[in-house]
Amino acid sequence: MARKNQELGRFTDVALLVLISLADGQKHGYRMIGDIEEFSGTSLEPGTLYGALMRLEERGWIEPVETAERRKPYRITEGGRDALREQLATLRRIEQTGVRRTGLVWGVS
Repeated sequence: MARKNQELGRFTDVALLVLISLADGQKHGYRMIGDIEEFSGTSLEPGTLYGALMRLEERGWIEPVETAERRKPYRITEGGRDALREQLATLRRIEQTGVRRTGLVWGVS
């Protein structure tokens, strides 16, 4: 199935994790790292996170929030929400196909 948004290109796991983290509210980098580790078990290095933040900001999927504090918070944009919804739908199709093809039943060992 072709993607509607060709701009998505190769969607990295880090970008997906950042968009999911920001989907429930603005956060600065350190808080994102903690949130991502909590919900996904993935531990990101600051350089990896900040590289993803730069790429997502360039695409217009996140934006910095004005603040007087030293830490720079970001928020997801509507374009970012659209990209996240599309990627999650793709992952859902992948998961459903994998379950169907393998006969996997969640919760059964």
